[in-house]
Amino acid sequence: MTSPELDTELHTGPLEQARRLAESGDLEAAAEIFAQLAADPDRHDRAQAAVGLAVVLEERGDLEGARSAARTALATGHPEYAAQAACHLARGFERDGQDEQARGAWQAVLGVGTAAYLPLAHLALARLADGEEEAERELRAAISVGDPELSCTAAQELAELLLDRGEPGEAAAVLVETLPLAQGAHAGRLRVLLGIAHLELACAEFAGVVEDAARGERAEAESTSLAIELLARTLPLRGRADDAERVWAYGLSHADQELAEQVRLRLDRDELSSGA
Repeated sequence: MTSPELDTELHTGPLEQARRLAESGDLEAAAEIFAQLAADPDRHDRAQAAVGLAVVLEERGDLEGARSAARTALATGHPEYAAQAACHLARGFERDGQDEQARGAWQAVLGVGTAAYLPLAHLALARLADGEEEAERELRAAISVGDPELSCTAAQELAELLLDRGEPGEAAAVLVETLPLAQGAHAGRLRVLLGIAHLELACAEFAGVVEDAARGERAEAESTSLAIELLARTLPLRGRADDAERVWAYGLSHADQELAEQVRLRLDRDELSSGA
């Protein structure tokens, strides 16, 4: 709890006055008060004032001044306002396309160590990563924080990366681990991705049976023809209709006549059903 004197200052003191001036559009007057407060190393609210000054100066178009004020706040090491200042710096550098400086500022957020800002920094570092390995490491770090919003966002991005890389099993593991955190729209998105991962895993298993048959390893015709059918019907769901046609063609022209006939019956059954 705050003391009565501190509580009064927070609501009626110069910091609050500067904030109200900024909200009313008097940026110059607000900046003057914020600057005076931020210049006093003995003030308990120096870090907060410096962040306020950074925001106001940026709105006025003084980017260098804003960054200087943010660095003042960052140097205080305040768990809340130093982290805010580092985020302010990082976002500004990103907007300007200064990726290296942005990475350094996001690393500073991690250095402050305030839990609420860690997943945000890890997500940003994943976005700015030089390669997939670094991106994966940062996304996993964001997930591990356990934030219901940002950890789920990281899980979605990591799952998409892993699926693109052809690792559906690992993608599924990430999604299953994160789903207990998910709420609302996040839960839906993660479940859809989990379904896609399972489709990819299923395709891999069906394809394994077909590849065994292609290598001349005689398999039961019924099992192999079923695998061909399921693979051919699943591939279009992943946007691979041409591959599905090739799978059907492979089965229909297979040297094992019993297998080819069973594939033909499965395809004809589908065509008859469509015609009806």
